[in-house]
Amino acid sequence: MPKDASTAQESFGQRLARLRKAAGFTQTELAEEIGGTRRIIAYYETESEYPPATLLTQIAQALKVTTDALLGAAAPKKAVPIGNARLQRRLQQIEKLAPQEKRQVMTLLDAFIERAQLKQASR
Repeated sequence: MPKDASTAQESFGQRLARLRKAAGFTQTELAEEIGGTRRIIAYYETESEYPPATLLTQIAQALKVTTDALLGAAAPKKAVPIGNARLQRRLQQIEKLAPQEKRQVMTLLDAFIERAQLKQASR
């Protein structure tokens, strides 16, 4: 069991919500990641003691924690922050796009970046 008293008192739902938020997921995004619905994630965060074993491993993999950490049997390892996790997932999705779609996204991003730089330079 975790040595930290605050996480020892934490219910499964509270722990799931905390780990989900720490990983940068909304309920909808986590649900999509495991092939479920937002409603099921909300249910496990509020109503249920534990999800079925088949979902435990999928949720743990999506959150990049062990099932022990998800169940509260072990403290999750501290991840080295690599920036915004949501942004990282979006970039991975962009990488999977067709070359023409990637160019369109890059053009749009370049326009936003250039606009922000111009605003900053004018200050």
